[in-house]
Amino acid sequence: MTSLLAVVGGEQSNAAQLVTVLIILLLVATGVALVSRWLRIPYVTGLVVAGLLITELLPRRIGLDSALILNLFLPILLFEAAINTDISRLRSTIKPVTLLAGPGVIIASGVTAAILKFGLGLPWISALLIGVILAITDTVSVIAVFKEVTVPPRLITIVEGESLFNDGMALVLFSLILKVNATGSLTVAEGIQELLVVILGGGIIGLAIGYLGVGLYARSDDSLSNILLTVAIALGTFQLSQFLGMSGVVAVVVAGLVVGNLERSQTVSASSRITVLSFWEYAGFGVNTFIFLLIGIEINLETLLRTLPAVLLAVLAYQVGRFLSVYPLLAIVKRFDRNLPLRWQHVLFLGNIKGSLSMALALSLPAALPDREALIALVFGSVLLSLVGQGVSLPWLINRLELVHTSESQQWIESLQSQLITAKAAQDELDTLLKTGVLPKAVYEEMRASYQVRIAAAERTLRDFYNRRPDKLTAASGRIARLDAIRRRLLLAEKDALNEALRKRVLSEDVVRSRVQAIDQQLLNLEDD
Repeated sequence: MTSLLAVVGGEQSNAAQLVTVLIILLLVATGVALVSRWLRIPYVTGLVVAGLLITELLPRRIGLDSALILNLFLPILLFEAAINTDISRLRSTIKPVTLLAGPGVIIASGVTAAILKFGLGLPWISALLIGVILAITDTVSVIAVFKEVTVPPRLITIVEGESLFNDGMALVLFSLILKVNATGSLTVAEGIQELLVVILGGGIIGLAIGYLGVGLYARSDDSLSNILLTVAIALGTFQLSQFLGMSGVVAVVVAGLVVGNLERSQTVSASSRITVLSFWEYAGFGVNTFIFLLIGIEINLETLLRTLPAVLLAVLAYQVGRFLSVYPLLAIVKRFDRNLPLRWQHVLFLGNIKGSLSMALALSLPAALPDREALIALVFGSVLLSLVGQGVSLPWLINRLELVHTSESQQWIESLQSQLITAKAAQDELDTLLKTGVLPKAVYEEMRASYQVRIAAAERTLRDFYNRRPDKLTAASGRIARLDAIRRRLLLAEKDALNEALRKRVLSEDVVRSRVQAIDQQLLNLEDD
């Protein structure tokens, strides 16, 4: 009995200490949020520095758990990013994203590994594993910087898109290298075959669970039930894919893209949709807060100082690898897609900040790997220098590059467009409330009329603006470019409607093909103007 009471007492003591640690971390995170805003430094960088400083203040030692990050935190972060990604925007940047997340990761990993192999004398397996680990870019850190400065939307989409698939490619390569280490051999053909099977298999699983989830999502308009459903989709998709030997990362990303984009076409109320998205925003923010605090707590400064020369070489190595994967590959893009400005390429090169996934993979290195502890210290030091050095310097670089020039007229136009978007969204919600019987018709007509007044005023002002003569408008080139973008969207909408009519067999294939060819010609004319 005495021993049983001692065990129970010990468990209660551990639980109390854990609660105390969580309270301290929450208070520290709140303080970091206030200080980082005051000092104008990225929030995640502040968290890492704070983690370094509070290590001795904690009542018990805690640290990163690679299994927890890979099986819980990673699916949450991936699903949160995917559910908020617009497929139409991602499709417009798919070529640079595919090059950076595919061949880009392979090139960066190989170059980094080669430099570390000959610079530090590492075995090839160890060098390749570290090369893959340091090829991963932590987009949370980069997007946190983007929130502090103005960045073109297309560049943000490229960064987000690369991140969604960069992690999947890196994890698959990591697994293949571990398999070579375990079996002793793997031919190039076998490696490529397994790579394709794992990625395609993960994509198919993600599609299946995503479509199933959307069907269940549309049947329930209860916000709490839909939150539980999306959490089950995120975690369940990852675990099922891993169990079947497929890429859990790819599966979660695809499932998130399907749920995030298809549920908008379902009869789900705006309030339910906003509640679900707000939950995922909070979940992503909370997970990142704890991860970056734990990164700071996990890093030992004494070990970092001892391994500083090797860490500096590792930082140089992954920067060289990133350089050789960004500039040459994006130079190829302009042959078959819109050219990316050189300034954007500078941001993509210097924005390759490292983060939690790199540290999680380092902790998951096999115990039998030679010099495992030294390799972990090498990765931890590289992550710390990256978060602090690149995290602080990236906002300065973006401001110096002057990526966006927003005129007063453009801001005025966007304010009018925001009035149109919000008022029409409210009218759509009113239509839904009327159809479901929630709102009486008299109240519906009164409220709809008030929104119609706002829409009419904004549309009249915009029409007058667009009808002005270009030679009497100082921002004529910007206005023409905006009109071209609108015409392009309208033509794409027409093309999409034709494809949908063909899919439903409403129109014959000959008629659709003829009309699509005419639309394609109009799109080409817009590109040439």
